[in-house]
Order: sequence, then C-alpha cells, then structure tokens
Amino acid sequence: MKYALVTGGSRGIGRAVCLKLADMGYPVLVNYRTGREAAEETKRLIEAKGGQAELLCFDVSDGQAVEQALPAWVEAHPDDYVAVLVNNAGIRRDNLLFWMTGDEWNDVLHTNLDGVFHITRLLVKYMMNRRFGRIINMVSVSGVNGMAGQTNYSASKAGVIGMTKALALETAKRKVTVNAVAPGFIETDMTKELNRDELKKMIPAERFGTPEEVAGLVGFLASENAAYITGQVISVSGGI
Repeated sequence: MKYALVTGGSRGIGRAVCLKLADMGYPVLVNYRTGREAAEETKRLIEAKGGQAELLCFDVSDGQAVEQALPAWVEAHPDDYVAVLVNNAGIRRDNLLFWMTGDEWNDVLHTNLDGVFHITRLLVKYMMNRRFGRIINMVSVSGVNGMAGQTNYSASKAGVIGMTKALALETAKRKVTVNAVAPGFIETDMTKELNRDELKKMIPAERFGTPEEVAGLVGFLASENAAYITGQVISVSGGI
C-alpha cells in the first residue's frame, strides 16, 4: 500500500493535510512531537470519515530519533511504503537579529531545515525504487520574500526551498516530484497572537487563509494530475 506521512500533523495545516490525503484514499501516518491528545483527535477525525490513520511520535529535529522510528515502521510494513511525504513540522522563535539568541536561531534551523533532511533522506530511496513519489515541503512566504523579525525562520524556509529545487532534479527521472507550498497568513495556532487587523492591510485578499485552502493545494500536488510539476514553489497567500 501507498502511505502518506505528514510531519507536524496533529493540528492546524498539518491536520487539514492529513484529512485531505485520507479523503484521497491514503492511509495516513500522523507525526507529532508533543500534544498526543491533538494527534489522537486527528486520527479520530480521519477514522470517522472511513479512513486509516496511525500515530508516529518523534522529533524531526532529532536525527537519531528519526533513524529509529522510520526504519522500524518500514520493517513492520515490508509490502508498503511512504509514497507521499509532507514535511510540515515547523516552529517559530521570532526576534530581531541583534537580540536573537543562538538557541533561537539553532532551534528553528534544526526543526525547519534539518528536520526535512532527516526525514526525506530516509524515505526518498523507497519512492525512487518504486518509481513513484510525492514530496511536498511546507515553506512560507517568509522564505520567499523575507520577513522582519524572522531571520531565523526566513533562513530555514529559504533553505528548504533550495533543497526542494535541487532534489527535484535528482528524482525526476524516477517519477518522484518535489515541490514546496508557501503559505502566507493562515488561521492557525501559529498566527493567533498576531495583529490580524494590521496584517490584513498587507494582504490583497484582505483576509487570512484557512488550513483547508493550503491542504487543497497539497492534495493536488500529491495527485496523478501533478505528475509534470516538480521543483516549484507555489504560494497560498491571498496575493502577497
């Protein structure tokens, strides 16, 4: 069977992506680091719609933890493979650069950039061997345009964009596509503390987006209809 793995799948955009991929018929592996209750709710929502879901708890920034969790799953599923990988897990530690601590920089880079490397490096070989795969990296308009107060976050997402473009060149012959989705301001826990009234003035659509709108694009990129799209960065930003 072809499975889908969504990192950071317990809530927000990750949860919406899990539900979308389940609707497309994929058994979904819901990765989370903390908040088991939220992950179990995602699993319950998938199963209530007749889908299949399994929880995988590990920290994507911890390479050793990833190398324990994923090979163990592969060994337990010898006839299956992860055909769709959505690298969604991410954190923010916003600060102006001259006040930013080393931990604020490193924590964001380790999770948002290193985490994509840890997961993708282990799973891409199975996709290439099976001659089918979809890798979808969740980046941000902050990684495309930059954002004041987010030098760490912007750097991490820009790094994933570069990785996306390079990996797409390595895997295209094996029918594995690699694309990035760059959300703008989306209604999630990550943006709930922001001044929405002020930020809406920056957005041509004059509103925040929804997780489901991001998930809709992920679903398309995961589909057969997107087989000729690779190495691209597509924004879901209301026109920013």
